[in-house]
Amino acid sequence: MGALDGVVIADFGRVPAAPYATMVPADLGAEVVKVEHPRGDETRTWGPPHARGEATYFLSVNRNKRSRVLDLATEAGRAAAREPALGADVLVENFRPGRMREFGLDYETLWVRHGRLVYCSVTGFGAGRGADLAGYDLLVQAVGGLMSVTGTDEPTKVGVALVDVLTGVHAAVGILAALRYRDATGEGQLVEVDLLSVLLLSSMVNQSAGYALAGVVPGRLGNRHPSIAPYEVFPTADRPVAPAVGNDRQFTRLCEALGLPEDPRFATNEQRVAHVDALAELLTARLRTRPAEHWFAVLTSLGVPCGPVNDLAGAFAPAESLGLRPTTDLNGLDLVSNPIRMSATPPTYRLPPPALGGNASG
Repeated sequence: MGALDGVVIADFGRVPAAPYATMVPADLGAEVVKVEHPRGDETRTWGPPHARGEATYFLSVNRNKRSRVLDLATEAGRAAAREPALGADVLVENFRPGRMREFGLDYETLWVRHGRLVYCSVTGFGAGRGADLAGYDLLVQAVGGLMSVTGTDEPTKVGVALVDVLTGVHAAVGILAALRYRDATGEGQLVEVDLLSVLLLSSMVNQSAGYALAGVVPGRLGNRHPSIAPYEVFPTADRPVAPAVGNDRQFTRLCEALGLPEDPRFATNEQRVAHVDALAELLTARLRTRPAEHWFAVLTSLGVPCGPVNDLAGAFAPAESLGLRPTTDLNGLDLVSNPIRMSATPPTYRLPPPALGGNASG
């Protein structure tokens, strides 16, 4: 039994954010019907790479769903779409503001006939300025300031559609909270999430707080942290390592391992941040003398958080030894597993991502 068995979700979402938001409850037992245009979700074409003829981008956010093809530009398609919309506990959509109203599938219209419906609307920029812009992750990373604090010499995007994923997580949390409220009151509600708000008001955490509370406009620091040191990537005799020293005790152990004497410039974290260049020069000179695996073994044995800088192949390889289950075999597809672990109702993998209009891919 899944935690959300019996919950039915009509997924009118495309691209990553909304489909991610529906895959989370799908993994927890909800039944999800993915309503797609005859051309299909755009991510079906976002390749390479591909697996079994489908873009892995699409496969990454659409397991445990069934696909239903409807053309909402036609009256017949709109009429047919009311069935899954009115028969669902939850509806999720990420069209531009006002588009679902044109289809007769907006929250206000459906609420008249289905007051228990939890309706989640995901947009790029909410209802204000920029509402008509397509909410692509790159655009939001640029507008929302993330690129201004990433990289070194020029604005740099994060290597994955991180804002899409975080927006999907926030939408899923909002949906679950609204379902809890409905269980208590019998009333559904409108849940609205937009990518810019998720990035600026939540995901930028300390950087946004630093500006809001202290007026600090952060810049790009590469792999350095604005408030912690040492907390960056260093070269070794072969490949880089990333010591993440979060307190003075860990720093003392790091110095012991590297044979560094006490230095008043580095006595506290605040002082280390102030003298980060001098500190980095000393650490680099010592760390270069041995390979990464040596430092990983020595530092972790002393309780100093440290790890080699892996590519994805290197990251997946040791995952099993750390107690992680990185992939699950679903009809011959090695899909990346859900990270949530629950003692009584863990995530389940029932359906592979659907072929367009079908229940399985391939």
